[in-house]
Amino acid sequence: MIYSAIIILYSAIIIPVTLLSFQANEKFYANAKYTYDAMLKRIRFKEVGSYENKTFGIDALLLFREGVMYTINHRNKTCKKERLKREDFHPMEIPADAALLGQVILGSSSGPGQGLLVNTWYGEVATPSGKDKWVSTFTEVGCIPVSSAYYTDKTGWMLSSFFNIVVGILDPREFFPPKFCQGALLDETEEAANFYSIFKNLTKYS
Repeated sequence: MIYSAIIILYSAIIIPVTLLSFQANEKFYANAKYTYDAMLKRIRFKEVGSYENKTFGIDALLLFREGVMYTINHRNKTCKKERLKREDFHPMEIPADAALLGQVILGSSSGPGQGLLVNTWYGEVATPSGKDKWVSTFTEVGCIPVSSAYYTDKTGWMLSSFFNIVVGILDPREFFPPKFCQGALLDETEEAANFYSIFKNLTKYS
């Protein structure tokens, strides 16, 4: 199954999903195929979006256990290999210290199949600069993510919605860089990235 949550305990495996992201304080929009492996701490983004009226595309492979991120350019057959903060892997789960904001029905409760029962949770994450904040909504049955908002002082609120979630390993190759990445050298000059800094810096790869 999928998630490790405080109400329904599952072992997280892999979720191919369509992800829509917005950033509140900037003209940013992105639509991604998002593949997530919680057990081995791996994420694959295949994303297109718009920033300040300019379109961009990115294919990124995040290997948190290895502390490496690949940014893949299929057109030029090139890869950029960067350091990734291992400790900044964020499981798609409800932390034990989360606060339940409420339970609602998305859609309607007037008839069978017209609504979806969901729970919305709030929490904070301690960081060297203070506290980040998050609000996430999960289904009551299955504890499947519906939406998430994450706030940092640097980025403001980042809003994400999840669609078309599929449980299981559809293509294990998603978590391996292509052959033309084998010779990529690790860039030691830049500060190590984390999950949310990737959203902030997507446009520099366009």
